[in-house]
Amino acid sequence: MAEALKEAAAAGGAGDVPIGAVVVRDGEIVGRGANRTERDGDPTMHAEIAAIRAAASKLGTPRLVGCEMYVTVEPCAMCAGACVLARLDAVTAGTESPKSGAAGSVKDILTSGDLNHSLRYEVGLMRDECARLMSEFFAGLRRDDSK
Repeated sequence: MAEALKEAAAAGGAGDVPIGAVVVRDGEIVGRGANRTERDGDPTMHAEIAAIRAAASKLGTPRLVGCEMYVTVEPCAMCAGACVLARLDAVTAGTESPKSGAAGSVKDILTSGDLNHSLRYEVGLMRDECARLMSEFFAGLRRDDSK
């Protein structure tokens, strides 16, 4: 998760929502991603999507069986769907996303069993650090809006 936090901090420093993700197989990071929606002008460039793309490219396969993702914030519906389609074994999130989380907060795409694949999901690894990064980013935006 510490590596995902580095990705998140880089995203926040570049003006994007500070969410980072890494995909790991056999203890090795095979894909990294940070939110790039603002920088790229692309609403699909979430950290999880970037990390999945990088891992699939490195491993030469769209099926990431044997891989786990560590992401700083609970995935949204798009990203949760991508995790399922990529056939990840597990996702571990740092903190919940109470307004758009699709791993139990608002919806449950990852473990519902309604799709052709489900995976293990845990939340809370380095929760305080992950939540702090998000709250500081949005507090900064609110300060900027009040000027």
